[in-house]
Amino acid sequence: MNLHEYQAKEVFRSYGIPVPDGRVASTAEEAVAAAEALGGSVWVVKAQVHAGGRGKAGGVKLARDLESVRSAAQEMLGRRLVTHQTGPEGLPIEKVYVEVGSEIDREIYVSLTLNREKGRIAVIASAAGGMDIEEVAAKTPEKILTVNVHPAAGLQPYQCRNLAYGLGFKGAQVAEFEAIAKALYRLYLEKDASLVEINPLIVTKAGRLVALDAKINIDANALFRQKELAALRDPNQEDPMERRASEHDLNYVSLDGDIACMVNGAGLAMATMDLIKLHGGNPANFLDVGGGATSERVTAAFSLILSNPKVRAILVNIFGGIVRCDLIAEGVINAVQNVGVKVPVVVRLEGTNAEKAREMLAGSGLTITAATDLTDAARKVVALAAGENA
Repeated sequence: MNLHEYQAKEVFRSYGIPVPDGRVASTAEEAVAAAEALGGSVWVVKAQVHAGGRGKAGGVKLARDLESVRSAAQEMLGRRLVTHQTGPEGLPIEKVYVEVGSEIDREIYVSLTLNREKGRIAVIASAAGGMDIEEVAAKTPEKILTVNVHPAAGLQPYQCRNLAYGLGFKGAQVAEFEAIAKALYRLYLEKDASLVEINPLIVTKAGRLVALDAKINIDANALFRQKELAALRDPNQEDPMERRASEHDLNYVSLDGDIACMVNGAGLAMATMDLIKLHGGNPANFLDVGGGATSERVTAAFSLILSNPKVRAILVNIFGGIVRCDLIAEGVINAVQNVGVKVPVVVRLEGTNAEKAREMLAGSGLTITAATDLTDAARKVVALAAGENA
C-alpha cells in the first residue's frame, strides 16, 4: 500500500526527519488559504498521486504569488496526471500539497528497500539525485552507493558515515545525515515498509539537510498491525479491477493482452502466462485464486476478468492440491451460467477429484473446451482468442 506525499511527510515528522512546512488542499481556495497560513513569498503546489515523475508531467509547479497558487491548483485538481509510472490512463488528482519554497543547493537520492539477493535491508544513496535517478542507475551505476544492513546489528554509525562521505557531506552535515538515515531505518522496520524513499533529500543554501519529497510503501501483508496507516489508503489511486479483486481475496494484476487467466498458485500462474506467450498469445491478467478457492470465489473471479472488454478467451488452469477440482468445476459452471460468459473458455484441471470435475464439465451442456495438459491448454486458448478452431 502506498502513501501520498503529504501522508508520508507526516510520518517523517513523527520520526524527526526534517521536511518543509506544507498543507494539503482539495480545492483551489483551500490551496490559497494554505499558502496564506504557511506564509512566505514562494510556494510549491504538488499533485498528490501514487506515482513518480510528477515534475516532468506538470504535477509540480512553483508559485510566486497567491494567484499563481490558485491557478496551479485549478489546473491540477480534477484531472488525471500521466507520468512514466502511471501508464497512458494516468491517475486522478483529488488533492494538492502546498509547501513553502526551499532554497536548493544540492539534491541527493536516498532510499531503503529489501535486497532480496542478500536478505538484508539496503540503504541506497546517490549524489546524482533528483528527477533523473533512473537514468543515473541505467547509465552511471557507479554513482549509486549501497550498504546492506545486518538484521542483528542494525544500521551502524560507520555505515552512515561511509555513505555521508561518499555523498560529499562535511562537518555537521555528516551527523545530520546519520540522524536521518537512522530514523529512516527505524521507520522502515516499525512501519513494515517495503520502500522508503527521499528524492530529493536537499542541501539548502544554508547547508541544512531537508527531505523535499517523501515516499513510503507499506507491505500489504502487514497492514493488520498497521491500522493507522491502513486507514490512510486511497482506493481511487488503485487499479479498479485490482481493488475489486482484493475485496474477494484474489491476487490480480491487470496486463495488456486479450487472454484472461484464472490459476491457483502464483508460480503456476506465471508458468501459464509464459506458455501463452510462447504459443503466440498475450495474457490479459495475472489472477491467482489461491489454495483455498471456493465456488463463490471462482464465480467472482470470472465476473472480474470479464469486466475487461479486451478479453477474447479465458484459460482456467487448476492443480488440485489443497483445493478440490470439483469445487473449481462447480464455480466454472456457475460462472458460465450466471455471469454470462460469451467468450471461449478452456479448462485444464489436475489433482484432487480431477476426474469428477471433468465429468461435471462434460455433463454441464456448456461450451467449455477441455485440455489434457498445460501446453494443450495454451495452444487451444491462443487459437480460440484468434478466432480459430481449437
